[in-house]
Amino acid sequence: MIEEIACSEKVTLVFDKKTEAALTNVSFSVKVGESFALVGESGSGKTSLLRLLLGLIEPTKGRVRLFGKCLDEIGHEELRKIRRNCGYISQDPFGGLPPTLTALQAVLEPLIVTRSSLKKDEIDKAKALLSDLGIEESLWNRKLIQGFSGGQRQRIMLSRALITDPKLLFADEPTSMQDVSTRWDLVNLLKNYHQRGMSLIFVTHDLLLAKTITQKGIVLYRGLVCEEGPTASLLTDPLHPYTKALSAALPRLGRAIKIKAKRKPLPPSWEGCVYFSLCPYVFDKCKLSPTLKEVEGGRRVACFLY
Repeated sequence: MIEEIACSEKVTLVFDKKTEAALTNVSFSVKVGESFALVGESGSGKTSLLRLLLGLIEPTKGRVRLFGKCLDEIGHEELRKIRRNCGYISQDPFGGLPPTLTALQAVLEPLIVTRSSLKKDEIDKAKALLSDLGIEESLWNRKLIQGFSGGQRQRIMLSRALITDPKLLFADEPTSMQDVSTRWDLVNLLKNYHQRGMSLIFVTHDLLLAKTITQKGIVLYRGLVCEEGPTASLLTDPLHPYTKALSAALPRLGRAIKIKAKRKPLPPSWEGCVYFSLCPYVFDKCKLSPTLKEVEGGRRVACFLY
């Protein structure tokens, strides 16, 4: 049995040579049964990294392993077989569902494409998933093109991703369009499946959500890993100045959110720390690029303060 279910080894991704890399030298691994968060603001490279792990795009440099297989060493057919062990919730709930299917058909489709007929218990499971996530029975046979909200579509996408009982679920901001009442339905269902043995890679910009759902994670900024460790520690005891800023930005009762810095562009061909223009602790050494350093508690941080 493999202990590692997904791995990124020194991965760099460049879409256009005229622009900066989307990802630079990103390394981490996820063990079987583990829940792992990719945390960062929009444009930090989270979705690109998720797509790399699924083999939807190829890295410019480095290697990706999924279920113990190097994706650059296997053919398309073997990759398809590996992906059948995965569930995927894309960031776009409008483009991620087939518009001509009904809600129930969309949930059942991953089963339909792999077998000649459906069993009654599989149809019942699809209905139960939709019901658990607040999609009422009156909506099950309505076509997706006929006016589902973004939040409803996200819940249908989660049902669709879980219908095959995946060994590994890739979830890209699956709660971004939920209100308070429905968000926790999704969170509790994800936690329930994880407790039953499913591995999870969860993309979010919200450290509190990452801590609630996952055990470990990395924080990305401009395509670089700035910190890695248990998500509880990332939230309550952040090390990197950027992680501290993410934690400080979370709303808390009785305390106003303060914007301590304004984003400034870095000089052309900058080779120092990518957080240089925003960091309140910056000093001369930060004109060099820090590498990830092991610190206590199984954590890593890319900062000259440590």
